[in-house]
Amino acid sequence: MTLPRPGPLNLITDVPGLRVGHATDDAARSGVTVLLMEGFWPASVDVRGGGPGSRETEALAPENLVGKAHAIVLAGGSVFGLGAADGVTAALSARGQGLRLKPGAPAIPLVPAAVLHDLANGGDKQWGLEPPYRRLGIDAVEAAAREFPLGRVGAGRGAMAGLLPGGLGSASIALEDGLVVGALVAANPIGSALMPDGRTFWAWPFEIDGEFGGQRPAPDQGAISEPVPDQSRLAALGRSQPGANTTLAVVACNADLSSAECKRVAMMAQDGMARAVRPAHTPFDGDTVFAVAGGQRPAGSGAARQVLVGRLGSAAADCLARAIARAVYLGGLQAAARSGHGAG
Repeated sequence: MTLPRPGPLNLITDVPGLRVGHATDDAARSGVTVLLMEGFWPASVDVRGGGPGSRETEALAPENLVGKAHAIVLAGGSVFGLGAADGVTAALSARGQGLRLKPGAPAIPLVPAAVLHDLANGGDKQWGLEPPYRRLGIDAVEAAAREFPLGRVGAGRGAMAGLLPGGLGSASIALEDGLVVGALVAANPIGSALMPDGRTFWAWPFEIDGEFGGQRPAPDQGAISEPVPDQSRLAALGRSQPGANTTLAVVACNADLSSAECKRVAMMAQDGMARAVRPAHTPFDGDTVFAVAGGQRPAGSGAARQVLVGRLGSAAADCLARAIARAVYLGGLQAAARSGHGAG
């Protein structure tokens, strides 16, 4: 039996029809990441954290009218970052992308968004009446491409993972029958992505080809640890309060799924967050997972279709766990190792 392998880029854009763009404000230590779809894709969202910040997520609820999206925005900046979706919406509408309810009226893109809190990271946030996020949203659309960088870029620029730098991560997996699943994540959790040894990722069993360092736990390394690392230090950083942390993610596949089936995939993908971060889904986090489906591969019918949805959800969880570890590894742990400084 051949084990599934990552796609050629090991990025969410291995799913056909997707592009990702970043815009980073290094002075503010914040940024925006946008996922663009070719067309109007079925989508849904699942929220497990206790302090989310989002826009237009109710439009994706299976019981509501639309259940589709033209783009998904992930942004820093807490509530200010929601303005990034304004920029993305304007940029896509100017290109003629979106719904047209009347001839001659502007195109109306559906652009759900979620934000993370990076306001206490030391960057220059004295923007007065002009937060940079609308501009960053427009710039992120312009930068969108199949290949894109990971680490301290875009929505991951000011992210933290526990007491370590977080970042922007992505991963993919190619399944049988031409199915492809991918994940994109901005990792800013209050929990830790590392085991108590301070070196091994909780997601290590899911790693492929050393994509986040290849570190393995010692034989006697247990999985039980202090629930939240060094609470006094977290409090000093302003992170021990609702909404001050979150992991934002998008999972994608190329199957022909409905919005309701995307919801199930998003729900299952949340398991990947719990595999990669301890603890996850706390009252302090706003953990949010979007799921989108490109529809290039038929999903079948009846019981076989439900089995396929389960396979896709399981693969999405694995991809999300790997993407979170890649975000933290490329966002700070790798740099710390190169400089000779420990990460514990």
